[in-house]
Amino acid sequence: MVTGENHMTQPITNKNTLHINKSLSVQISLTGLSFLVTTSDNKEVLYFLEEKFESSTPPEELLTTIETIINSNEELQHSFNQVTLLYATNLYALVPYSLFDETKASEYLKFNSKILANDFISHDRLKNQDIVIVYVPYININNYFFEKYGSFQYYHATSILIPTILKAEKFIKEPKVYISVQSESFDCIIVKDGGLKLCNTFSYRTAEDFIYYLLFCMEQLKLNPERTEVVLMGNIEKESDVFEILYTYVRNVSFASENFSDLSFSEKMNKHQHFVLKNSL
Repeated sequence: MVTGENHMTQPITNKNTLHINKSLSVQISLTGLSFLVTTSDNKEVLYFLEEKFESSTPPEELLTTIETIINSNEELQHSFNQVTLLYATNLYALVPYSLFDETKASEYLKFNSKILANDFISHDRLKNQDIVIVYVPYININNYFFEKYGSFQYYHATSILIPTILKAEKFIKEPKVYISVQSESFDCIIVKDGGLKLCNTFSYRTAEDFIYYLLFCMEQLKLNPERTEVVLMGNIEKESDVFEILYTYVRNVSFASENFSDLSFSEKMNKHQHFVLKNSL
């Protein structure tokens, strides 16, 4: 595995933080890792580090990279009041709570995800939406964090995205498309009348792949690309090829604003970046 030089850190402030209760949030994907340390009370950012991979990394190699990062950064050596892992992967499925059977969890995944017989299946229940998100966490990574930090909690990234977006859109009647972009995939979440209409993750290699999947989703729900609002978050900027082709076909495009979270990692970082990390606190 090759990791690039693309990492960003926000150093701890000058004040003494040794006796402050701290929280650690880690977002895990096959194309990168993000570590965020905040104070537990007022969510002040103490430290942030992002590591981007040049290509998608096999799951079994992620743990080695995580260990290297943690062991080489003093800010990640402390004990934490709370530790949260966020799995941003495409190994998941949404199931209505009324139809969910925990003993058949793997059945919900096998039709749209490649899973192995020994994969550990977990699920998050979104109580306010009566939805269960069934997914595959990486058990070797879970075991490492338990040994390193003790008790912790973990979720799928969509378990943060969906409630956060629906809370913001609960009084909005018109359809709206939210796109959470990673370097080789994006989550597409469509809401209307305060409810969830679609949530899916698509892998892409080119900007043409990206726009194909997005327009396909909009076509399935009979949404007009000329009028429907599309909100972007994550790893996308106006100067990118993806944004350029997106704006060619979709006219009403904006970026997620600070209204979702007032947490700021860096003055140089745009508000729509690291949406899941910010809203997991």
